[in-house]
Parts: sequence; C-alpha cells; structure tokens
Amino acid sequence: MALPSSASATARMLTVPALLLLLSSAALLVFLILPALSPSPAAHLCACSPPTTTHTTTTVTTTTTTASPAPVTTSPADVAWLKSQLASNSLPLLASHDAWHRLRKGINPRTREQQLFDINRHHGISHYPDEEATNHTALPCPGELLVEEHHSNYGEPWAGGRDVFEFLANASALTPRDQVLEIGCGTLRVGLHFIRFLEAAKFHCLERDELSLMAALRYELPAQGLLYKRPMIVRGEDMDFSRFGDTVMYDLIYASAVFLHIPDKLVWTGLERLAGKLRPQRGRIFVSHNIKFCSRLGGDECTRRLTELGLEYVGKHTHDSLLFNHYEIWWQHHTPELVQTRLQKKKRKRKKKQRLKGGRRRRRLKKSLPPAPGTPLERVLLLYLDCVVQKSSSHACGGQGRRQA
Repeated sequence: MALPSSASATARMLTVPALLLLLSSAALLVFLILPALSPSPAAHLCACSPPTTTHTTTTVTTTTTTASPAPVTTSPADVAWLKSQLASNSLPLLASHDAWHRLRKGINPRTREQQLFDINRHHGISHYPDEEATNHTALPCPGELLVEEHHSNYGEPWAGGRDVFEFLANASALTPRDQVLEIGCGTLRVGLHFIRFLEAAKFHCLERDELSLMAALRYELPAQGLLYKRPMIVRGEDMDFSRFGDTVMYDLIYASAVFLHIPDKLVWTGLERLAGKLRPQRGRIFVSHNIKFCSRLGGDECTRRLTELGLEYVGKHTHDSLLFNHYEIWWQHHTPELVQTRLQKKKRKRKKKQRLKGGRRRRRLKKSLPPAPGTPLERVLLLYLDCVVQKSSSHACGGQGRRQA
C-alpha cells in the first residue's frame, strides 16, 4: 500500500512544474506567432481600395425676371374670359331687384345699418370683455367707416373710381415713377388706384373736407394695405399747394368733378400756381365734367389767360365705364414746347431789362458824385482846403489845421 501512495505523490510533484512550463511555452508561442498570422495595419490599408469621394455639383440656374407692370386697362380678352366664367357658373344678369334679394343667402346677411348697430353696441363684431375692449386695435376706426357709408357719398357707384384712373393713366402715358397731384381726392375713390400703381410718395392730394380725409386715412389706406406707399394727403383749401414743396414737378394733375364747387376766381388762382409746377411738355392737367371757369369768360379771353399761364387747351375726351352705363367728359391742358419757349424768352428779356435799368441807375449815381481826385497831391490839397474852410479839428486835419488857424 505504501508504494502506490509514494508514486502518486511523485507524479503530483512532477506534474505541476511541467504544467506551468507548458503553459508558459504555449503563451510565448502564441505571442510570437500571432503577429505573423495577423495582417499589419499598413497591409490592411493597402489591401483595401481607397475610399471614393463623390462630389455632386448641383447647377442652379437663376433667371432674373423683371416683373412687367400690371396692365392699366381691361383688355377685350379679359372681358371675353369673364363672360365665359359667368356663363359656365350660370350667373346671368338678374331681371329684378326682388330676384336679387331672393338669392341673398349666407350665415348672417345684414345691411349696413344692422352692421353699424352691432358695431356700436358691441364695440365691434366680436368683442373682448369690457376690461380688454380697447387693447387690441392699433388704429381704431369709426363704425360708419367700417360699414363703408362713405362709398355712397358720390352719387354714383364706387367702382367709377377705377374708370377715372384707367382713362387718366392711359391718356397721360403714366409710369410708376411719375408724380401725380389730385385736387380734391375725397375718400380716395380714384386715388387708391393711383397710389397702388405709383411708387411710394408719388401721389399728392389736396382735400378740404374733414369727413373725406377721415375715410381716406383711417379706413381706406389701412384696409387696402397701402400705408407703405406713404401718399401725401394734405388738408387745405384756397388752392394752397405750398406744403407739397417748392421744387416738386408734376407729370399729371387732375380734378374730378371738383371745379364745379369752386368759385371761378379761385380756380384761376389754382391754375396760376400749378402752371409752374407742371413738367414742361410732358405734364398734363385734366379737368372733368365742365370748364365753366373758362367758358364763362369766352373762348378768346380763356385762351389768352391760359397762354399767359403757359398752358394750352388740347381738347375734349370721353371715357366709358366698364361696369355700368356711364361716361365722363375730360378736358386736357398742357404746357407745349412753343409756349414754354415763349415764356422762357419773356423771362430772359425781363431779366435783361432789369440789368440795363440797374446799369443806368448806377451811371446816374456816378455822374451826381464829384469826381475823385486822381493824384496824391490833389488829394492832399483837397484835404487842406476842407480843413481851412470848415475849421476842422486837429484830429481831422492832422495838425495842419491848427497851424493854419
């Protein structure tokens, strides 16, 4: 029994060192062989194809398009298109007023009077609580303007303003850069179309009626989104255009049914003040409805007065409405080249006459004065004699007067 026990112990003693030696050898072998088996980093990079970088170039073609100005006048093609739309939607002209009201539908159809009643009662259509009632309106507007009562102030449809604009813009070959003055623009029935067409600050207006100015400034300009155009609308009468500036020149001046309500003398005063503000040759003045301020004087006298102002009567024009049976008559005046040249010659002649008159006055004054002595000796003698005769002080005569006295 002792032998097997001794052999087993010996085997255990020999196995542990051998096992440690074997493991160390195996680890060293793995350490030496593994780098050879594993590809190097350089080999790894060379074995792979280099990454491909793709540059995608997107060519953007920018086309600069200059927007053509909107047409002033409705064309026959426009009229034909609208008629086709009316026909395709079965919208014929209604036969009677009752037929119109039978078609009057909607969630809450209300007249202007009913709308105004609700606005005044509720401080608006939809209103905030009482403590916040006035906190949400940047430009508070009277209810009468909100329901557009001022659109009925002219005795004819509001749409007639577009007709006036079309005629005047075409007749004067108006461009957006031109300067325009309206005498009596009222509530901007016509002016709105000019303001929209022209560049900013190119529309001027003189209006005397307070209600019309309120409608123009407090309702029409904000409601139409035209505040950025900055029209110059001035309250005034007596044809005082001084607030528009001394150097402004107008390409178009017009008065739509305004001179009817102004005394003839004041009309002529206005024309005299405006003639010098009308751009020579190109500028035009249009007056609608009548020219009684001129015809009451008689043809020859009117022509003479216009010529003195540098204006020339061109003729009568008529213009039909697009939407209703109506036409307007316009009289055109302008500053022709010949009249302008004649006025310039008269101005030059007047200046020359003033220069000659001034020269004669200077010559007469020169003759009335005693001739100045020319030599130093003459001046000394003149001073000495003056001291002797007038017995001047020693300060004036430099001491010579004292010795002589």
